[in-house]
Amino acid sequence: MSIAENLRYIKNEIPESVTLVAVSKTKPVSDLMEAYQSGHKIFGENKVQEMVQKWEEMPKDIQWHMIGHVQRNKVKYMAEFVSLIHGVDSLKLLSEIDKQAKKHDRVIPCLLQVHIAEEDTKFGFDADEITDLIHHPEYKKLQNISVQGLMGMATFTDDMEQVRREFRTLNRLFRELKNTLPQIAILSMGMSGDYTVAIEEGSTMVRIGSSIFGKRNYN
Repeated sequence: MSIAENLRYIKNEIPESVTLVAVSKTKPVSDLMEAYQSGHKIFGENKVQEMVQKWEEMPKDIQWHMIGHVQRNKVKYMAEFVSLIHGVDSLKLLSEIDKQAKKHDRVIPCLLQVHIAEEDTKFGFDADEITDLIHHPEYKKLQNISVQGLMGMATFTDDMEQVRREFRTLNRLFRELKNTLPQIAILSMGMSGDYTVAIEEGSTMVRIGSSIFGKRNYN
């Protein structure tokens, strides 16, 4: 199936209330343009440099989501245009995003990344660290960021019951956090291999790459 057909299939499968981020990392602009011309305008990249290059080349009504781990020294390159930063995992990173957003007279939407997987390789806060963060005096001073919700990645496993438990844990934390941060509305969880389970467990945003664009080229 073509990229446009893959997109149509997935959009028919997921509820209208769930936002689809087409994960386009390592894919050429021609592939993204095929998706764009079929009407899709939300793309996710995991490297700032690659996202900047694509932003420069492509139409300006696209929403660019930074879904990878973010280094603080790279924030300045995307602060002008990024629509949502998914992987915020420290107060220092939030402070840097705030500083760079101020330079462009913007408020940058962010998601706090929560570590729900059993793998040590994943980044993110735990529940106590999020509570500490939102009560931290430095956090309360930040005016050019807007925390819009949470993001998490489940363990990379074929055990879908484990994946379901991890997503359920994240949804529980999301609902609890709403008492303190009533503005949060985004729960970003679910990728090509587990998005149906994620949606069943309350995801409002899924990040899908290979099911749209095919296998990634890492050469």
